[in-house]
Amino acid sequence: MRSRKSRRKENVEFPKVERKKERTFVPSSVSHGNHLLFLQVRQTQPMEEPGSEPAPTPPPPPPPPISLVQPSQKKRLRPKVIRVFRSVFRSLPIITPCKFPSIPTDTNNHHKTVNNGTKVSGTFFGRSKGRVSLSVQENPRCLPTLIVELSMQTNSLQKEMAAGMVRLALECEKRSEKDKTMIAEEPLWAMYCNGKKNGYGVRRNATEEDLYVMEVLKAVTMGAGVLPLKSEADDGGGDGGELAYMRAPFEHVVGSKDSETLYMMSPDLQGNSGPDLTIFFVRV
Repeated sequence: MRSRKSRRKENVEFPKVERKKERTFVPSSVSHGNHLLFLQVRQTQPMEEPGSEPAPTPPPPPPPPISLVQPSQKKRLRPKVIRVFRSVFRSLPIITPCKFPSIPTDTNNHHKTVNNGTKVSGTFFGRSKGRVSLSVQENPRCLPTLIVELSMQTNSLQKEMAAGMVRLALECEKRSEKDKTMIAEEPLWAMYCNGKKNGYGVRRNATEEDLYVMEVLKAVTMGAGVLPLKSEADDGGGDGGELAYMRAPFEHVVGSKDSETLYMMSPDLQGNSGPDLTIFFVRV
């Protein structure tokens, strides 16, 4: 009887020990090749630590390069040459020539070329609820030679131009006669719009947004509208409003170092000359 009980105990206890050994030391996956492959793949995958930070997002792609070119040096020297010839001719005696009667023409057209200046490209741009800036270029494909930020809002300038004639005067104090600084090189002017003082105009260097506007309008010689946003982060529905622009060719006339004028040139279409805009740079 004792031997049977001991055998039963052995038969009952022995399989339990073997099962524990199989579960702990002899996994069934060892006998199958597919399971081995699965284990190897899981070991090669990187394991993230529970407290690790997520990988940083890649930076946005850089903006396209600016293809605007430097303005030529020849046209920069042209106003100086004109001033030299004017000073020489002023010293000569005035002779009244014989004149033939001329056909009367329309003297009220302010958009005719002045014929003694150079043609440049002028652009007003800015957010509709923000300050408007003036950019002067040798041509639309060149870098700006002058950028003036005005204290006038863009939508206010649009209303003035829709009403008709606009005269902008930028005034500053006179310098000594020995000072050869041109008026367009002044850092600050007092601004008047149609005879009313409207803050100041500040000369500044071109920013990334300025170059972006000039790059987008590279193929535009005349027109007005709204520009696309530079990026998704620059939403046009914010406090500044949409980015508007107005571009036209101007006649740049240099009277002296204390006087320069920009006359906007617009084509005559069936007698409708469009808006009339003139910008005066004067030392008083």
